[in-house]
This record gives sequence, structure tokens and C-alpha cells, in this order.
Amino acid sequence: MEQVKFIWTDCNSADFRSFYLKTEEYYNRIVGGSENRKAFMPHNLSESVTVVLIAYLDDTAIGCGGFKRYSDGDAEIKRVWVEPEYRGQHIASRMIIMLEEKAKEKGFRRMILQTRQIMTDAVKLYEKLGYELTDNYPPYDKLEGAICMAKRIDTFS
Repeated sequence: MEQVKFIWTDCNSADFRSFYLKTEEYYNRIVGGSENRKAFMPHNLSESVTVVLIAYLDDTAIGCGGFKRYSDGDAEIKRVWVEPEYRGQHIASRMIIMLEEKAKEKGFRRMILQTRQIMTDAVKLYEKLGYELTDNYPPYDKLEGAICMAKRIDTFS
């Protein structure tokens, strides 16, 4: 098997758009349909994710992650996804670390994210990487089922 390679792109990537649709289907499934997510959807548009990282194996896209500017100091992680058959190989961890490094290069001081408590694998991964629960930030402070996490990135080298 070839080594996983990572390529930086943006929200216009066909591979990212494909993953975006997969994540939409997944999120709809775990919450019982898009009607239960309609308050979340306007805050998670693919075109808002300005920095995207795609993981490839043998020229096949197997995962993605990205971030967008939330504030002058905060970058918000969006759409971290690894195809099920490639999970457990630390691909998501590697992507998140690379996203943090890129955000730090761009002058951000903190990474923030929103997820759901029922997404236990995601919560465990973020905790393992040093993310901590924080007060839900707007617009997620008004959305039932949301949890928010944060990590300082201006303190590592």
C-alpha cells in the first residue's frame, strides 16, 4: 500500500464537494433526518470552508478536513472525515494537526469546533489531541445537541 499523501485545496475541490455531501448524509442519518439539523445547516455551507486538506491513497481521496475564519483569533475546524474503511490509521489526527499548523501560520491563535456528544469517536479524537469543551459559541449556543471544543495553537512550536 502506498503512503497517504495530503494536498491543500479549497472548497472548490471536487473531492471536497463529494466528501461534503457524504458528511451531510451521515449527519442527517445520526440525528434522524435533515429536519433535525435545519438550524445547523446554514452555518455549515461547503463554500465557507476556505482552507481544505484532502488525504489521498493511490490517487483516491480517502479523507478531508478544513477550517474557516471564525474571528480574528479563531479558526473553526469543519468537515473532518475519513472513509470508514481507512479509519483507525491516524489519518484524521494527522489532518487535524496539519490544519492547526496551517491556521497558526495564518495568524490564528485558537482552533474551535462544534460537534455533537453522540459523535463519541470524534469527541474522543479531539480530546486526545488536546481539545477541551468550551461554552457553545454563536450560532451553536442556541442549537440543541451541539457541543463546542477549543484548543490554543499559539502556544506550541
